[in-house]
Amino acid sequence: MVEELTQSRNVIIRSVQQETYAEEIQCIRSQRDIPKDSSLWKLKPFIDGDGLLRVGGRIQESKLGYEEKKPLIIPGRNHVASLLVQHYHVESQHQGRHFTEGALRSAGYWIVGAKRCVSSFIFKCITCCKLRGTCEVQKMADLPPDRLSMEPPFTHVGVDVFGPWTISARCTRGGHAESKRWAVLFACFSIRAIHLEVIESMDSSSFINALRRFLVIRGPVKHIRSDRGTNFIGACKDIGIFSNVDEDAMKRYLAEKGCIWTFNPPHPSHMGGAWERMIGITRKILDSMLLQSRPSRLTHEVLTTFMAEVMAIMNNRSLVPLSTDASDPFILTPATLLTQQCGSHPIIPGEFDSKDLYKRQWQQVQSLANTFWDRWRKQYLCTLQSRKKWTFSRPNIVLGSVVLMRDNQVKRND
Repeated sequence: MVEELTQSRNVIIRSVQQETYAEEIQCIRSQRDIPKDSSLWKLKPFIDGDGLLRVGGRIQESKLGYEEKKPLIIPGRNHVASLLVQHYHVESQHQGRHFTEGALRSAGYWIVGAKRCVSSFIFKCITCCKLRGTCEVQKMADLPPDRLSMEPPFTHVGVDVFGPWTISARCTRGGHAESKRWAVLFACFSIRAIHLEVIESMDSSSFINALRRFLVIRGPVKHIRSDRGTNFIGACKDIGIFSNVDEDAMKRYLAEKGCIWTFNPPHPSHMGGAWERMIGITRKILDSMLLQSRPSRLTHEVLTTFMAEVMAIMNNRSLVPLSTDASDPFILTPATLLTQQCGSHPIIPGEFDSKDLYKRQWQQVQSLANTFWDRWRKQYLCTLQSRKKWTFSRPNIVLGSVVLMRDNQVKRND
């Protein structure tokens, strides 16, 4: 049985070698040099007693076996090479290219162009894709019009809830009763300002109260974006923005209120990066403040004060790199447009006529707003032009594609 398998192997390999390397075999038999343009020129091949091409090489004096010292030459573009790669790749338990090539060399086979052949097979291996495949990503899309509009602040916002923090709600006879608080972040898409509201629970009613406080302070909103949190969906149903029963009723409400609420798809968190990034920075600032103050008992009032200070710090950050020009002291920050001030300035001494007070104030405010939008357009908008990642277009998944769904909620090793 072993002899029959060996003879069958020799017949197949001899046929493949004669089909691909007929000229090289003729040169070896006539004791002529192999042409330098041949892929076997550096291997110094010879023909063994069975009429098979083997590698000559420089390790003849090693203590390795005959098959390893003088492996059989297999053309890499032949179907036999693919079968050998498949066999030893499965035998090595679907490891990488180096493991598969090592198994081939140990078995006594020298595949010409083995790197390309093995890599091509591993790339198409279904089992390897299941074990080590990466998720498909598409080229980064263009920015939505919300991010590029020059409308008033908080016309287009992104909403999310983060927390919680444990606070001391009230003093009792046995100690302190503790409860939790969360924060709702409203992020303006155009000037990148934020607004924070503290809520007592994650239900829809608490969020609606926070939304009402936000609208009273910041004014009407045209477009709201968020993830599919249950409190957001419940709030939309409660205030009538969404209607799952009558589509026409939803359209009428949107037309009357002029407000649109867009939910992101369930899993891609990167679609909310405009406000997720703000949450990350807010957390860092708040953690630093809590670490420095070290309050014995964090109360609702203290937490609300901290949120207001965090909001002020975030809205006073520069949107573009600071200029080193001394004649350009204007810093482009979200607070510039929100407060209509460039910072705290002392009162200028002098006498002013009351009839020009409102006129001059209006001109000053309008000039400051025009300056902000002019610099926003010239300095900040151009920084959004380039794509930091996801720069190449990929083939889309179409009907009939075989895919492996990845669920981040599954436990490890399941």
